[in-house]
Amino acid sequence: MKPVTTITGTMMPLDRGDVDTDQIIPQQFLKRIERDGYGEFLFYNWAHTDNGTPSSDFVINDPARRGARVLVTGPNFGCGSSREHAPWAIQQWGFEAVITASAADIFRNNSSYVGLLVVELPQDAVTRLIDTASDPTAEVSIDLESQTVTADGLEEHFEFNPTAKERLLTGLDGIGVTMGHDDLIASHEEARPAWLPTTVDVSS
Repeated sequence: MKPVTTITGTMMPLDRGDVDTDQIIPQQFLKRIERDGYGEFLFYNWAHTDNGTPSSDFVINDPARRGARVLVTGPNFGCGSSREHAPWAIQQWGFEAVITASAADIFRNNSSYVGLLVVELPQDAVTRLIDTASDPTAEVSIDLESQTVTADGLEEHFEFNPTAKERLLTGLDGIGVTMGHDDLIASHEEARPAWLPTTVDVSS
């Protein structure tokens, strides 16, 4: 995945709390066998009328928001089921980060493995960012290294899991992290008794 260092861009405000993963990416789209192509279905039930046409009063359909890189939203974001399709859909729409007062643990963890940065700030800071984002040209900057968010006079520090931070900064997913310990894995396998299972490739 692409390393995450600093993200700077416009914001899309979604002033709603308890947004669950079924609202992020409805269940009817989970039948797809591909890992991509979910972006067009992001917030589908809110973004479309009952007959399937785009709803003009939902923020994601505002042409002025099309290039937004940061989603700013209410507390308990990503609650509900553990579907990894939720961060896929957010990322594939074009967002590189989500700023919220709180995120569900599984959603936050899933996001860190696909390169989607999830930042938790105090509610008053999130409210201020949502107000700032009423201007579709207003920008926010997120620096993962220093763990700071800045926008329109706001400067806020955020806490972040050190392991997830390292994974995002280096651009390594779970497999990449594991392969970084290839020497240790090899030495462990060499020391195992021959009668035990092994991960050594014997196909050749």
